[in-house]
Amino acid sequence: MSKIKIMDEILANKIAAGEVVERCASVVKELVENSIDAKSSEIKIELKEAGTSLIKVTDNGIGMDKEDAILSFNRHATSKIKDESDLYNINTLGFRGEALASIASVSNVILKTSQGDVGTLVNIKGGKIVKVENTEARKGTIFEVTELFYNTPARLKHLKSLYTELSSITDYVNKIALSHPEIRFTLINNGNTILKTDGTNNLLKTISSIYGMDVARKMLEINNEDNDYIINGYISLPEVNRAGRNHIITLVNGRVVRNQELNKTINDSYHSYKPDNRYPIVVINIELDPSLVDVNIHPTKMDIKFSKLEELLDLVKKTIINKLNKQTLIPVIEQPINDFDEPVVLEKTIETKIELIDSNEVLPKTEKPKYEEITLKFDEIKEEEAKYEERLPLLYPVGLVHGTYIVCQNEVGMYLIDQHAAKERINYELFLDRLSNPTKDKIPLLLPLTIELSNNEYIILKENFDFLNSMGFDIEEFGINSVIIKSHPIWLTKGFEDLQIKKIIEAVINKEKNFDLSKFNDHLSATLACKASIKANTNLSINEMEELINDLRKCHNPFNCPHGRPTVITFTKYELEKMFKRSGFESLK
Repeated sequence: MSKIKIMDEILANKIAAGEVVERCASVVKELVENSIDAKSSEIKIELKEAGTSLIKVTDNGIGMDKEDAILSFNRHATSKIKDESDLYNINTLGFRGEALASIASVSNVILKTSQGDVGTLVNIKGGKIVKVENTEARKGTIFEVTELFYNTPARLKHLKSLYTELSSITDYVNKIALSHPEIRFTLINNGNTILKTDGTNNLLKTISSIYGMDVARKMLEINNEDNDYIINGYISLPEVNRAGRNHIITLVNGRVVRNQELNKTINDSYHSYKPDNRYPIVVINIELDPSLVDVNIHPTKMDIKFSKLEELLDLVKKTIINKLNKQTLIPVIEQPINDFDEPVVLEKTIETKIELIDSNEVLPKTEKPKYEEITLKFDEIKEEEAKYEERLPLLYPVGLVHGTYIVCQNEVGMYLIDQHAAKERINYELFLDRLSNPTKDKIPLLLPLTIELSNNEYIILKENFDFLNSMGFDIEEFGINSVIIKSHPIWLTKGFEDLQIKKIIEAVINKEKNFDLSKFNDHLSATLACKASIKANTNLSINEMEELINDLRKCHNPFNCPHGRPTVITFTKYELEKMFKRSGFESLK
């Protein structure tokens, strides 16, 4: 007697649900993507108890007739692909035909749908049809999902806390709203509205709805293209960053996707503009021919493969770097609106106007009317792209605080420069240029430097003698596990030669197996720069301050040290007057 049997449809759907429907957010994702594919312009997601009691998705899409409404719950039933060739030219979010069958197999589902004439109601519980009847003729579709995982107790038991489930749903809805700013999304939990977008196809407005007005003011628009890719979207100023990568949002033809290499390239494009353990807020949409991308990798359809990945990574990196290199990135210390608030650090690179509803009166952004009274004029946001030579303005030093912070001024206001961070940036760019463009210029050591190593370090270093010679060192064996340095590159810092030579040798010994010369040069430059820079509590003369500032102005990025810390901050004249209560007093002007 045969031991192999065909599973019944309900059991097969339950098994499929293990991949497709992992948690409440999975249900929301599948239902919302169906609504988008149905050409909806408005999608409302209502939850009770973070979706554990109810998930209701209402749209105004094209709807279904009675036959399709019933058939849609069959496994592999789909209107989105018809043959194998369609699999390589997917233009919809869904295409597998597994979602509804999987959801219905582990919950109680009520579907109401209409194309504008007679409506259809289908009730399915645990994969079995309970009821089919006519209903109201409201064009669009409503899905109500209750009793999720009632018949799969193991899955029900492993649902996270309500807070975690709601957070996961909110994260998804935020991202899908960013991928489709032309759709009006509403997310409600227990009667409380969490997100509401206006569907005006203004991505910056959608960013504001999710992240707030302060973040939206500090986003930079990007646009670029090559023969295969068109990219557009917004990237945050370096000061706007988060502790995790989750806010790097990549969209491909309107689909929210994950690609580790792409996310890494985006983050690496901010190198030295921010701390390495912080991540920017980025929304980038990538448009390309569907045949150049494979989304059929995982049932969630979020993991993706590009056929010309290196070309895309290069385009994205160049676009972000070029955009950041045009900005003046001096943080401005602004006096808080509420005197009891803590001061906040802002970067003044975007002009924003706030206009009263039903009024022509324009308020400066430092005034703060009630939230209900304002609307952000996103079409008036302008970027102030600075020319390369003007990125850091002329500054005139007047003193030093705690032997660490140079006090400067100009007609705009007062500036503070961290002398160590500034010198670190100057040295870093100098060392990086010399390492990237080595010459044969050397300086002989008056007293050759002997370095003793452990036996394994000595073996590794011997293998790299040619590499050190190419950098400008004369290095030879000198007894057991020892080497002697007779000359070094001309660019080593005077007075720090021995220390820097040892640091370079240490870095060479600890090279990674997958050696990348540019990354090695960058890391080494940052290490050498820190050790050779002015320390805190070091008093400088005015002439030395002026020289430091002039050198900083010549830097490619004068605003941050190699580790992403700011080199300079400013208090505008207006902010100084406001802090000292001079603003508005005519007699004190």
